[in-house]
Amino acid sequence: MCVIEAAKMLGWIDPLTLAFVLFGSLLIASIRARRGEVAASFVALKPLFLANPVADAEAAMRAVRRIEAIAEAKSIHCADRIAAAGPFLREAVAHLSDARSSSAFAGWAKDTLRARALRHEGVIAFWGTLADSAPAMGMIATVLGLVQMFSHLDDPRLIGPPMASALFATLLGLIIANVIAGPIAARLERLHEDEQAWQTEALDHLSALARTELESAEALQRRLRQQFGG
Repeated sequence: MCVIEAAKMLGWIDPLTLAFVLFGSLLIASIRARRGEVAASFVALKPLFLANPVADAEAAMRAVRRIEAIAEAKSIHCADRIAAAGPFLREAVAHLSDARSSSAFAGWAKDTLRARALRHEGVIAFWGTLADSAPAMGMIATVLGLVQMFSHLDDPRLIGPPMASALFATLLGLIIANVIAGPIAARLERLHEDEQAWQTEALDHLSALARTELESAEALQRRLRQQFGG
């Protein structure tokens, strides 16, 4: 009996309605997205389930403390000897060890955080647009199903399938919006906020190191040039 009921339920799923609502919503979200954001939005599904911002933040601050220790003992130009956790911090350490001035490193840090924020906002906006457009596409498909149903009022046997298709369209739009795309957008936004917080904190520490060492070195060079007329 369960198999028969399941088969009947699957018979209510209209492939054309499914394609109209799903691909119509994806089309709207893709049109509103910038170049590259559609692909990035689906790539972001991997960290959606695997990301652990608390562990990332702890690992980053441990690495920053090791960098501070080696900078105090030797120089920030030796910072790249530290095995930093994650590609972001490794890139930051590489820029820190090669920095010619504290302002150069601070500028890189600011530009990097802004660029990452823009990428994340684009991905979040894609899933948010998908969540917003799915109910509308479902309602359009529902209206089309109702029109088809009303056109067969003279034959009661032909009323059932269009009505089922119309209700399925509304259900599908609600599922995409509230069960799939909406939660994904909310989760990605939360991950972005958490990631932005620990990355900003880490870069603030590294920028302070750069100011302490590089500005002192620059001041010493200026005094030497003034003293010896170089």
